[in-house]
Amino acid sequence: MGLAIAYIIIAIYSFALLLIFFYSLAQLNLLINYLGYKKRNEEAPKFNLLDPKEIPFVTIQLPIYNEEYVMERLLDNIAKIEYPKSKLEIQVLDDSTDDSVIETARRVKELQQTGLDIQHIRRENRKGFKAGALKEGLEIAKGDFIAIFDADFLPEADWLKKTVPYFKDEEIGVVQTRWGHINRDYSTLTRIQAFALDAHFTLEQVGRNSKGHFINFNGTAGIWRKECILDAGNWEGDTLTEDLDLSYRAQLKNWKFKYLEDVETPAELPVVISAARSQQFRWNKGGAENFRKTVWSVITSKNIPFKTKFHGVMHLLNSSMFLCVFIVALLSIPMLYIKNTYGHLGWVFEVTSFFILSTIILFVCYWFTYKSIQGSGFDNFVDYIKLFFTFFSVALGFSLHNSVAVLEGHLGKRSEFVRTPKFNINSIKDTWKGNKYLTNKLSPNMILEFALMIYFLFGMYSAIPLNDYGLFPFHLMLFLGFGFVFFKSLTSKA
Repeated sequence: MGLAIAYIIIAIYSFALLLIFFYSLAQLNLLINYLGYKKRNEEAPKFNLLDPKEIPFVTIQLPIYNEEYVMERLLDNIAKIEYPKSKLEIQVLDDSTDDSVIETARRVKELQQTGLDIQHIRRENRKGFKAGALKEGLEIAKGDFIAIFDADFLPEADWLKKTVPYFKDEEIGVVQTRWGHINRDYSTLTRIQAFALDAHFTLEQVGRNSKGHFINFNGTAGIWRKECILDAGNWEGDTLTEDLDLSYRAQLKNWKFKYLEDVETPAELPVVISAARSQQFRWNKGGAENFRKTVWSVITSKNIPFKTKFHGVMHLLNSSMFLCVFIVALLSIPMLYIKNTYGHLGWVFEVTSFFILSTIILFVCYWFTYKSIQGSGFDNFVDYIKLFFTFFSVALGFSLHNSVAVLEGHLGKRSEFVRTPKFNINSIKDTWKGNKYLTNKLSPNMILEFALMIYFLFGMYSAIPLNDYGLFPFHLMLFLGFGFVFFKSLTSKA
């Protein structure tokens, strides 16, 4: 390896490490915000829902597409929402192309006979996908406020009573609630997904919202002021994360978002790795698309402070961290050989300490989010350590798949909105086998993931002849992570 190539590798490796370090510092700042946050929900002006004059009209939108396994559960649950029937409308925005349409229509008709104002709305095509369905429903929505639930979400009966009152403050455009997980303990895959989502819905959402930084409506389990949607330019289907897109456009127009950590809305996590892959791809590519679409507006905005801009840019770069991690992982083995070939470049290896420091920062941040939901204590801390390193390894294993998504997003490559198949999995006894929405196609990335598993096995082996074990734990986690993703994808099991 020539010295010039070595310097190029060092430069790219160091730049990716520094970006990861900045991201971890942003997370640390959010942790400080989170820990310092005093619950101010009680102080906020609220509608008095006991006074009929103060009860606003609400439309609940249920965007669905081929959801045979969860439709009955969804409609039965929504029918239990406690709110005056004269002030509530439910839109079933059904873009389905399978037989589930017939059963949905039958169940909607039954609910209509109970006096519920519920409509089964069909479109001629899926233009704009979910964003298009929401936009079309909005045109005929009677409500001043629009609650949105994906097909696998199960809000409590008093959900509207807990969220609608905050719109008394006319500057608030969105009230978002925290996701819960009905099948958290189903498998290793569901546990690590829950772990990552819990960090987002505690540390990140509270940490940003408590200081007035931009947060995002999470696509579901939240409620919009109709005026806010229209003022921000309405739903657009030009990114795969229409929720993040509209959130930023609304906040750039000075609308405030209210995040309610105490209101939990349970939902189902993907139990098969192919479903998790499609969800991860959509979220990460959509994040990169929104960076491309929105970052300049954030940077040049004259009405938001510098710190909010910084957190906004880091938020939009969230998914790009997978690309940075993948670059660091890929170059770590060449870096090991550079260190042992060119003695005078040994000092450069101290840059690696940034990655260790970043990992420690994330370990501390995630512990506070974990214990806020799971509780503290020694046993829980031991469980947390095991879960953190399992999560970290599997996240590394997903880094190739997610990096492809991020690159496509940054390069502007368009792709179809692929929705995550639902399973109606509530407990370990339930099975996903036989689900007709599962694809039998294997991901083309699998061959590369297998190759990377072997590559990092070589990285571990390299420590022996070089007598340098500094990167051995990192390569072990990469080996296990890519191995997990490869073998689970191969067997299509959760």
